[in-house]
Amino acid sequence: MWILDFNLSVIGILCLVNVSIQGEYQRKLYKELMKNYNPLERPVANDSHALTVSFSLSLMQIMDVDEKNQVLTTNVWLQLYWQDYYLQWNISEYPGVKKVRFPDGQIWKPDILLYNSADERFDATFHTNVLVNSTGHCQYLPPGIFKSSCYIDVRWFPFDVQRCDLKFGSWTYGGWSLDLQMIEADITGYIPNGEWDLVEVPGRRSERFYDCCKEPYPDVTFTVVMRRRTLYYGLNLLIPCVLISGLALLVFLLPAGSGEKISLGITVLLSLTVFMLLVAEIMPATSDSVPLIAQYFASTMIIVGLSVVVTVLVLQFHHHDPDGGKMPKWTRIILLNWCAWFLRMKRPGEDKVRPACNIKQRRSSLSSVELNASTSAPHSTNGNMLYIGFRGLEGGPCSPTPDSGVMCGRMMGGVEEDVLLPAEGGGDPDLMKILEEVRYIANCFRDQDEDESICNEWKFAASVIDRLCLMAFSVFTILLTIGILMSAPNFVEAVSKDFT
Repeated sequence: MWILDFNLSVIGILCLVNVSIQGEYQRKLYKELMKNYNPLERPVANDSHALTVSFSLSLMQIMDVDEKNQVLTTNVWLQLYWQDYYLQWNISEYPGVKKVRFPDGQIWKPDILLYNSADERFDATFHTNVLVNSTGHCQYLPPGIFKSSCYIDVRWFPFDVQRCDLKFGSWTYGGWSLDLQMIEADITGYIPNGEWDLVEVPGRRSERFYDCCKEPYPDVTFTVVMRRRTLYYGLNLLIPCVLISGLALLVFLLPAGSGEKISLGITVLLSLTVFMLLVAEIMPATSDSVPLIAQYFASTMIIVGLSVVVTVLVLQFHHHDPDGGKMPKWTRIILLNWCAWFLRMKRPGEDKVRPACNIKQRRSSLSSVELNASTSAPHSTNGNMLYIGFRGLEGGPCSPTPDSGVMCGRMMGGVEEDVLLPAEGGGDPDLMKILEEVRYIANCFRDQDEDESICNEWKFAASVIDRLCLMAFSVFTILLTIGILMSAPNFVEAVSKDFT
């Protein structure tokens, strides 16, 4: 039993000795490496040689794209690799110590910054430790939430593809002192965004010469290419706008006598204005380009505005005063003849066959009234009745035209209608008065028929304008919707991906 306890004690002592030796070597290595080390000195064997720094990044997430302020917010992990000549050791002399870590302020590191930073601190990286191995290879992976300025081209909104640059480079070292090389960006750990689809992150290295110095200043630019997902904007902006523009066509279907045509047109116009304001709130105040959806809204508003103007003209025709005069000949020919024929429209009651008389025929008929006071009248029964026969109405032409009145229907039930009036002692003056009253009544009916005919012409012209504008505005709205929306370069791709 005591032998087992002895063995366990020996094993424990050996473990403690090993740990103490490893800690001693690591402490010794830190002390040796930091001896005479100056973090301000560029770690190269020859000061005339340039230090090569390999640079890359890992895009983790697109956090926000602020179109109004034109700022892109991303979660990025930078990757910097270089060789430090003064941080090398022999692994055999320091057993178990393969890598050491230094705070970024204790050793030299390249001053790589985001040139187009829009952050208040400018450098938004979290300063982590630098990982160094025995060969002096340094690895620096600082994460950060970067805010970069980006020109947002909203011309094809919401079917747009944006390209935002992340330009990195040394702030003080030129190309002769620090050779910045690019490594392709890593997007394997990317977290998808609900509004944007990441297309690619290509990179390029370039050199720029400034007036101050002869040496070039290299930089590495990674371009974040992203496509907007249009499902949200399609459901909340495009589809309501298409439906509202469809409601604008109902203005021409609403009867003019309802009194709601102007109200409907103004309501549709106000609805489009509200959606236009919503688009203006999220778009930058730029005059370089007009967003696609703003073009569609503006065009639809113009259509609705024109529909209101046409509605006013239709109401003016519909409620035209008969005393205002008859319809001009050219208006009658264009609207009542050509347009009505093209639209296959017929006047109300045109298909009904009813006896009617011309205005001229009625005038000639009323002028040929014959008064017979003879007791031998064919329809008189005694000498106390006076026979008034309306001659000349026989065989009068009747045609179912809009100009025909209803006088013939009132005064003529057949070929000839006889009116019997009492005659007392041959009272011719009284008969003349009665005849004048009959003529006055006939004139009133004739004037009423003429006014009704004029009003019907203007109302029919208003209906023709309504039908003509309905067809024209429908075709124009459909062509406008298809033409504007499908003009976007990636319209088909966006719809196929987001709406399926």
